[in-house]
Amino acid sequence: MYTPAQNARLALLLEVAGTPKPGNVDRTRDLPDLHFEHFLAGAVGAQSGLEMAADGAAVGSAFERAIDGMATQRGDNTQFGALLLLVPLVRASRSELSPAVAESVVEETTVADAAGFYRAFDHVDVFVDDPPASMDDLDVRRGSDAVPALFERGLTLYDVMDHSVPGDDVAREWVTGFDRSFLAAHRLANADGPATDRAASVFLSVLAERPDTLVANRHGETVAREVTDRAAELHDSNALGTDPDAVERFADELVERGVNPGTTADIVAAGLFIALEHETLEL
Repeated sequence: MYTPAQNARLALLLEVAGTPKPGNVDRTRDLPDLHFEHFLAGAVGAQSGLEMAADGAAVGSAFERAIDGMATQRGDNTQFGALLLLVPLVRASRSELSPAVAESVVEETTVADAAGFYRAFDHVDVFVDDPPASMDDLDVRRGSDAVPALFERGLTLYDVMDHSVPGDDVAREWVTGFDRSFLAAHRLANADGPATDRAASVFLSVLAERPDTLVANRHGETVAREVTDRAAELHDSNALGTDPDAVERFADELVERGVNPGTTADIVAAGLFIALEHETLEL
């Protein structure tokens, strides 16, 4: 039986090893500047931060440590969003890992946790949309330079996530009890085949349900909806079982277009962790 920190690292590894995952790095596809091995190295580098969370450290400091370690590989940002989900879930695993416990962990975060989250942006380049003019002093791209504004406004990390909805579905998980992450875990438990095949299948199902917010922020709502509609067609027709080449073509097409549903991958990674912790996903 693995520790929660080990299960979180294993979840990161299983997520990137699943294939095909349309538009994302997997064991058969790289992006121009982001490769499979970068994700493997990022998962290893994040380990100390995950162990901090498992030992009861504050969410913000554990997250910053995880990102600092993740960023040591040459691909830069590999798993920022996934770790933003995994760190509080690992912290919650000190008790019974449930939506209610996870919700209490994030609701109890502090301004100091928010400061740790902002300092994490000093270690890695993360794509984010421009903030409203009224929030310019809290632009996360300012990193630690924005920390004084956080304390001046008294914003906790939960507050920061709440302000990021609806444009960021990783933040949405924080304020909805990680509902899609727990649903992904349920689907993983009930899917067939090796864990990496299950991860690919659940990825397609999650993408089919809701436009990926990273795609929407980078390419616009129309492209995000187009990607989701296509994923829904393939999922509804059970293409992975009946016409796997169609899913492979879709995956290649999105890579060629530079359309990366990274938020969907983050949610699948969180689901993998929950399933591993609940021992409903056997390897």
